[in-house]
Amino acid sequence: MKLKTVITFLYLVTSAALFLFINVELIIWISFFINYLLITVIAYYHLNKEKSYSPFLTSYIIFYFLFFIVAPLIQISSIESNEFLFPNYYPFDYWDVIYTNILILIFNLIFFLSYIFFKKRTLKPRVEIIRKESTFFTPLIILILFIFSLFIFIYNYDYLMSVFSKANMQEFNLSKGGVLLRKKVLFLIPLGSIVITYKYLIEKRKINSNTIILFLVLVALLILLFIFKNPFTEKRNALGPIYITLIYLFYPKLINSNAKLFLFLFVSMILVFPLISAITHVNISFAEIMSNPIELYLSFVKHGGIVNTFNTLHYDAFANIMATVEFVSNQGYSFGFQLLSAFLFFIPRSIWVSKPLSTGELIGNYLIEEHHFGYNNLSNPIISEGYINFGLFGVLLMAIFLAYFIVKFIRWLNSGNSLKEIIAFYFAIHLMFLLRGDFTNGFVYFIGTFIGVVIIPNLIIKIFKK
Repeated sequence: MKLKTVITFLYLVTSAALFLFINVELIIWISFFINYLLITVIAYYHLNKEKSYSPFLTSYIIFYFLFFIVAPLIQISSIESNEFLFPNYYPFDYWDVIYTNILILIFNLIFFLSYIFFKKRTLKPRVEIIRKESTFFTPLIILILFIFSLFIFIYNYDYLMSVFSKANMQEFNLSKGGVLLRKKVLFLIPLGSIVITYKYLIEKRKINSNTIILFLVLVALLILLFIFKNPFTEKRNALGPIYITLIYLFYPKLINSNAKLFLFLFVSMILVFPLISAITHVNISFAEIMSNPIELYLSFVKHGGIVNTFNTLHYDAFANIMATVEFVSNQGYSFGFQLLSAFLFFIPRSIWVSKPLSTGELIGNYLIEEHHFGYNNLSNPIISEGYINFGLFGVLLMAIFLAYFIVKFIRWLNSGNSLKEIIAFYFAIHLMFLLRGDFTNGFVYFIGTFIGVVIIPNLIIKIFKK
């Protein structure tokens, strides 16, 4: 059976189960189905018409199908049992749902048209580029990056041990900027080092004392990366891009086509992760499961199974757009002020007292004040980031800019430069986090990774080339 046939079967079966058995009002059903048709058209183009490899569009399609079709439909179908409240406590309203779907439809349409336009204007047909990147100084550069990574580990040893043991972190007295520098820049340097080392070993293709030493360095760098980035030290949404990028680096055949990556992400994000999340919330001990496995199934069903997972704050993106629209109707547009929290993130709040909150935090505070929500650490999709700044015009701008930069990253992916290629692929997976938002965190986290993976290694390389 062809891979595209498997994908089509899974996609259509999931969609049919969703639209045939979900109980919502007809007008709401139609608004979601129209958006579903458009995202299906984009998926068809991506899998059948697009010739170049574009992991970016794969992530885009999976995100919108999961967060703006599957999750909100399930939430609305359960809205009565949830006291007519979405996961963020925003009250259900027919017209709010329909208006949000209109915004999503406009964004998807403009993004898709812009994506095709920019690809035709800026991308030439793909040519396989083989470029020898290693130089006489490459082994020395690798050793310097390894020593630097090792120094980072030694310097942060107490911090890491406290994270692993979940001890009190107050003794470290770290500012938000300090945490960002440590976790999103310094702890990612081994990833860039791994790329350079692996590419060097692949180019050499021979075993001698030099390559044996560098192979051991590669293993050590992988261990350091795992120490820095693992489920104890980092959130799941930050780990995914790192480890999927490592798969792309070491075993690209697994995900190096649009169809392969689509199947990988579809099964992971829409089937496996919700299932695992649902099982982890089952109220039954491991001993009970071993003695009577059927109890796992019964408890799984009792707690709502996978469906209940979609009623959690992990899938609050659609509801946060509605909350943002209401906020704007009461408070007005920010006219770009909200974007400054991302683009000027490096200015400490102690210096810039009026520095804007991230949009997720801002809308979280609004939900606390107006709808008695519990806390303000929320996501905020890129659509509502555009809306809160410039209204419908902002939604259009965000769609166009996103398409433009994605096409730029496609060029990086095919550039023949290993660091550019790997950071471009990383961005493709990180894109799901960026789309969910908020924009400040998505942007800043990527910039930090970009500095750690690309800028710092390139600075060391340039120093030696001179």
